[in-house]
Amino acid sequence: MNDAQLLRYSRHILLNELGVEGQERLLASHALVIGAGGLGSPVALYLGSAGVGRITVVDHDVVDETNLQRQIAHNLARVGSPKAASVREAVAAINPDVIVTPMIQRADAALLDALVPDADVVIDCTDNFATRHTINRACVRHHKPLVSGAAIRMDGQLSVFDQRTPGNPCYACVFPETSDVEETRCATMGVFAPLVGIVGTMQAAEALKLLTGLGSRLTGQLLMIDGRDMAFNQIALPQNPLCAVCGHPHR
Repeated sequence: MNDAQLLRYSRHILLNELGVEGQERLLASHALVIGAGGLGSPVALYLGSAGVGRITVVDHDVVDETNLQRQIAHNLARVGSPKAASVREAVAAINPDVIVTPMIQRADAALLDALVPDADVVIDCTDNFATRHTINRACVRHHKPLVSGAAIRMDGQLSVFDQRTPGNPCYACVFPETSDVEETRCATMGVFAPLVGIVGTMQAAEALKLLTGLGSRLTGQLLMIDGRDMAFNQIALPQNPLCAVCGHPHR
């Protein structure tokens, strides 16, 4: 690190858990952020401010005025602009040294197979089960850690799925692809603005810990957040040996 970087990241360097070595790991890391909305905004901003060297942001949507209630990376001047490009501008305004690559397209299986192998951590900030399952399959296939978050109404959840360690579950162990899960969107159900910030910031924290080698105690755990009472509950998630994605018979 040069003198400017030592000054910029001095508050990280002072932490015994990080230090110079941990910060240098962040500078050399590549994070793949899928979704540039309510969750993706704080994720990208905190990864960028913390000095993650490369961030790839995938989102096919454009900024709408209704997004501004909670999607803090965007502003009125960028309404109508691609969200991924808007996030790049927001991060650059904080830390221009970070390389942010916007991918203005849907996160389909082909794109993920091209992007996931080059990432050190994948952060799922999407809002639909089909895409989440596609992301999960790519992470399992390429053995990459996945930080998954969700928020709707006044409820949030967070988990880390890391198949690099045998016995850990994947997303499909918890929410099977064949299950009849009700799809809820904030466009029809609403979402408490700070809740996406809480979940997204925690996703960024888990990603930074994974990148610096601190690991994550949320691996194989589901953290549920009740925004009404600000209550947190955590449950263990076992691996499903018959999982269609990560179960041993299907590998």
